[in-house]
Amino acid sequence: MDNKTDFSSPLLPTSYGPNDAVDSQGKGPSSSSIPTTLIITTLVAVFGSYVFGSAIGYSSPTQSAIMRDLNLGVAQYSIFGSILTIGAMIGAVVSGRIADYAGRRVAMGFSQVFCILGWLAITFSKVAWWLYVGRLLVGCGIGLLSYVVPVYVAEITPKNLRGAFTAVHQLMICCGMSLTYLIGAYVNWRILATIGIIPCLVQLLSLPFIPDSPRWLAKAGRLKESDSALQRLRGKNADVYQEATEIRDHTEAFQKQTEASIIGLFQMQYLKSLTVGVGLMILQQFGGINGIVFYANSIFISSGFSESIGTIAIVAVKIPMTTIGVLLMDKSGRRPLLLVSAVGTCVGCFLAALSFVLQDLHKWKGVSPILALVGVLRHRIGFNI
Repeated sequence: MDNKTDFSSPLLPTSYGPNDAVDSQGKGPSSSSIPTTLIITTLVAVFGSYVFGSAIGYSSPTQSAIMRDLNLGVAQYSIFGSILTIGAMIGAVVSGRIADYAGRRVAMGFSQVFCILGWLAITFSKVAWWLYVGRLLVGCGIGLLSYVVPVYVAEITPKNLRGAFTAVHQLMICCGMSLTYLIGAYVNWRILATIGIIPCLVQLLSLPFIPDSPRWLAKAGRLKESDSALQRLRGKNADVYQEATEIRDHTEAFQKQTEASIIGLFQMQYLKSLTVGVGLMILQQFGGINGIVFYANSIFISSGFSESIGTIAIVAVKIPMTTIGVLLMDKSGRRPLLLVSAVGTCVGCFLAALSFVLQDLHKWKGVSPILALVGVLRHRIGFNI
């Protein structure tokens, strides 16, 4: 079959009628008339981001109940909390190959199967091992999602909307985590795990009805399907000739490049960029985020503060501060926000640690619970920015 597409003439007429919206450069539909298909497709994709957030937030509100019901010690529950990251590492390692070989939609569906099986294993677990298996499977699923969702959203959106649409990925992670915190404060841990299946099923059942990434289809040599998917995403009256040509040219240029080895990253010309990029990722993970996210309720209980009030306080600051960070990203720049974030997380860790030091010294007993709350909230605010 000949997969070559004739681009000598536009896919649709380049002239617009009086009712067609045209952007300021005359390149097609403006951002004020975003196609409904694009919005729905993005919402389906970011259900995966919600699943990611709910998986991260699950261990904090359920710690006491799981330890009591299954007679687990602190060390056993710590394995349950941390094994999620091991599964995420496994999922992240294979995510690129799965997404490139099978497509973005298939990769998202594959990840949701892992998540559903994991949540079911947690829901019906009677012993610690089933908890571990379930948590590991959920981790594998969100490891896949952490790569494929932002890539898919970036590939289906036009350039002028790409930043705003990809930011929804981070917002939905925050929504998933916050709502899991909030719901977990009032329902049984088995019910909370069952609730975690709902967004997985929503995305899994919706995936057949959304188009695949036009860029991936072009990369796979399915140019006619790529054009059709792009037309569907931009609207039936949109002129997609220029964008389809750009996708085709980019794909051809990419395929002509020789595949670079990972060893090539360690050349002197990339040393500074590599150090900064990897350093930021390492410092982010070693900044206490997983400890606070996974065990926030335990921190509040140990400090003598109300876990329900603490949970509500985290939910109250998390989503607004993430929204502010997204809005400021392009206006203030990345570096100033990173500096503010680093200072905020450092101060938060210091205040939380100071709270427990004062408890051990039996001093300022009335102040130490407040310090723990302020420390956790300050850390969350800094990290979310």
